[in-house]
Amino acid sequence: MTLQRRYVLGALLALLALVAGALLADVLATVFFAITVAYLLFPLREELTRRGFSLWRASFVTTLVAALAVVVLAAPPVLVVVTRIDAIVAFLAALPPTLSVELYGLSASVTLSQARTVAVSFGRQLARSFAVVAPVLALKLTVFGMVLFALLSRPADTHRATLAVVPAGYRDVVRALSRRTRATLFGIYVLQAATAVGTFAVALVLFFLLGYPYFLTLAVLAAILQFLPVIGPSILIAVLALVHLASGDPSQALLVFVTGSLLVAWLPDVVIRPRLSRETADLPGSLYFVGFVGGLLTVGAVGVIAGPLVVGLVVETAELLSTELNDVHVGEE
Repeated sequence: MTLQRRYVLGALLALLALVAGALLADVLATVFFAITVAYLLFPLREELTRRGFSLWRASFVTTLVAALAVVVLAAPPVLVVVTRIDAIVAFLAALPPTLSVELYGLSASVTLSQARTVAVSFGRQLARSFAVVAPVLALKLTVFGMVLFALLSRPADTHRATLAVVPAGYRDVVRALSRRTRATLFGIYVLQAATAVGTFAVALVLFFLLGYPYFLTLAVLAAILQFLPVIGPSILIAVLALVHLASGDPSQALLVFVTGSLLVAWLPDVVIRPRLSRETADLPGSLYFVGFVGGLLTVGAVGVIAGPLVVGLVVETAELLSTELNDVHVGEE
């Protein structure tokens, strides 16, 4: 193949990739998420293959495990809303037209009738929006499952297709970046799971000490909300504080808001993520935090994964370049 032909094919590949990205923009995040999950599930698929499963069956079982994990994460908040919807409606209906709050000699009156109307209207609009989005969400979940199964069932073809477009002299770089990608993704998901577990432990103790009868349910909700970017368990703490305010107990509302914000919504993120990032993702805590926040603010929820991953690849490339440069003595330059 002549050099000019290679340049033409390379430019054609780049052009078609841009066109495909523009046409498939709505599912790019889903495909990206499926690829990252496939990286993590390869060891499980290989273990099932070693235990006598066929490649197709091992890939199917692994994909099913991933789907069940998504269902397990989504089920608790949905069940809480479904089982407690009557209590939520009754609470909104029982709110007084005007709420008077007194705290340390200061008093204020808040009109709740309009806020209640807005809340009910927002709930109805949210339900309608969910009804519209549900088919799209189902399609994206289908795409996620199909891409994940394809990557798991044909890893050799995927590997060859990736390396085929890379010159032979640079394939060691691709392998190094692939190893860094797997380690970083493993670290990201482990960090997220560890942060959720830490949130659950702290929330369980806090809600028990504050005297909530459903402290276990609240702790589970706090742990699951930890997977939501930015807001996380803060939304749960805010709702609890508002409930106490509406019940005429501003002191308890302030106590829940302050302690919950510090111990449940803030402390696990600050303590667990930086401490584990070095051991799991082989990234300094500061770089992981920059990637996490930067990716989140730039591209949204998918940036929680993409941000630290890009930072990890930059670090790996810098290490490869440093190794290459250090092989050349200063006097030989």
